[in-house]
Amino acid sequence: AREIHLKADEEFAIEKSQLVRNETQSIDSQYDKKFKQAAMSQQITKSTLSNKTRLRLLSARQELLDDLFDQANNKLADITTDADKYQDILKNLILEGLYALNESKITLRCRSKDDDVVRKAADAAQAEYKEKMNGRETEITIDEKDKLPDETSGGVTIVNSTGRIDINNTFEERLRLLQSEALPSVRATLFGENKNRKFKD
Repeated sequence: AREIHLKADEEFAIEKSQLVRNETQSIDSQYDKKFKQAAMSQQITKSTLSNKTRLRLLSARQELLDDLFDQANNKLADITTDADKYQDILKNLILEGLYALNESKITLRCRSKDDDVVRKAADAAQAEYKEKMNGRETEITIDEKDKLPDETSGGVTIVNSTGRIDINNTFEERLRLLQSEALPSVRATLFGENKNRKFKD
């Protein structure tokens, strides 16, 4: 009877040990699983916060850039208040059109209130063009019917002799071009170079 009792105790101890080992492994496995889930959850939270911060920063930068170009747009009309300066700008805008079109006849569209200053600028552009192009003449007329809207800030549209090609050299269009072409360098000046960018504009 004592032998049976000892064998039963031994079997009980083995079974108990097996149960404890199984439970320990189960607890370890659950702990590992929960630890991995917690680590992944923490990583997701960290990544989400990082993305939100990055998006907020990008949004703030874009707002600043938009504000900068809005201010520039609001100041465009101020350029026309200085007649001499405005005439010189118009002359250069007209010259740019003359060189680009390279035609003997062009038409200028401007605001009605700019007729006089555009005429003076056109004369100056004509003379400079003739000098730089070895005496080549070009006829410039101002479109009396098709005018630029008075609410535009200034500038001219240069149209070729057939009317099929025009160069929009209004202040608004020049600012829009500047905004798209100079944006990368403006961004770099304001915020520094982006180290993550692979391609430069």
